[in-house]
This record gives sequence, structure tokens and C-alpha cells, in this order.
Amino acid sequence: MAASAKVPPDPSEPSAPAARTGRPRASAKGEQTRARLIAAARTLLAGGLSERFTTRNVAALSGVSHGMCHYHFQDRTDLVLAVVTDIRPEWIHPLEEAVSAPGPFAERADRVVELLSRPEGAELSHLHSALHWHALNDERVRESLEAEYRRWRGCFVTLFRVLADERGEDGSRGGHVDPVALGEAVAAAVDGLAAAESLGSEVDSGPVLRTLIRTLAAGTRA
Repeated sequence: MAASAKVPPDPSEPSAPAARTGRPRASAKGEQTRARLIAAARTLLAGGLSERFTTRNVAALSGVSHGMCHYHFQDRTDLVLAVVTDIRPEWIHPLEEAVSAPGPFAERADRVVELLSRPEGAELSHLHSALHWHALNDERVRESLEAEYRRWRGCFVTLFRVLADERGEDGSRGGHVDPVALGEAVAAAVDGLAAAESLGSEVDSGPVLRTLIRTLAAGTRA
């Protein structure tokens, strides 16, 4: 609400001591510079300009000196890793929130399907493609991106753990609900649908995912 919005400090007033703000002025400026560099890196990667993705070009696009770019990022791999982290709130956090918000399995599953039915933005789609390309050519990027996808897939496992808890069953203890197998199956299906859509296939992912999740959940009944 407007009444609770933070008002930026008046530049004419003396700055507060570092002990009170918890952050010296130089650090805030450094974070702004780092953010500009990451934004420029995103622009170049999303534009499909991998051959132009260098620290020098990122620095030029962001209006930062090349030396300052290397102050914040040792090499272009560090920039790619920063982008991997930077896009996390755009695709992983929303899924985690949809799964972890209160409600029974059916309600959480509906939230997940609704979220995944929304078309992915062009920039994020292009970024994912570029990051996969870099992962094929850089071990550090591959490890980082795999960790992100492991966290993303974990959301589906968590979803089916809710189902297992509701029924008092767990596949690891001989029950009918195996959260890991079911969650990984749905994650693989979501990946496949995303790949098909990226190629222009006219697939309505919402009904497909809803049917899949409901069928898997129903199939686990004794």
C-alpha cells in the first residue's frame, strides 16, 4: 500500500552512519553496478548473441568499464552463473510457492497447473535456450543449471509427498504413492511440453498436465 512504501532518502540530508544502515554507500553503488552488468548479460544472452557474449561487450552495453566488469565477475562464466541465479525468482520461486501454499493435494495441483499453463515470456525462453547452450560447453554452467533444475523438479516431488501424507502412504515404505517417481514423471512431462511448444506445436498444456496429474494420483489408490 502507498502508506507503507519506502521513500528514498533526500540526497540533501546527511547520510546515515554505516552502523545504522548496515550497508556502506560504496557497497550499495557496487550492487547497482553489478545489477547493471547482469541486466546487460541477460540482454546479450536473450538476444541469441552467444558469439558476442564477452565481458567486454557486457561492460560496453551496461556503460561500465571493462576493468570494473572484471572487478565484479572474473570471466564470462561468472556472468552466466549470475544470470542463472538472477532468473530463479521468475521460474522456480513461483512453482515453490504454488506447491508450499496451504491446501490439500488437489488444490495445490490446480495451482501448479494454472501456473505452468501460462505462456513463458520470450526473454525467459531465450535465456533458457542460451543457458543450455553454455551448459554444453562449460562444466561450471552445467553444474549450476543442473542444480537449478534439480530444485525445480523437487517441487513436483514435494507435491506428491502431500498426496502421500494425505493417504498415509509412502512408496519408500511399501505404500502406493512414490513421491519421487511420480514427481519426476510429471517434471519430465512438463519439460517435454515446453520443448514441443518451443518448436511451435499447438499443445494446450493445461488440460494435458491436469489429466496427467489426476491420472497418476488416481492410479496410486489401492
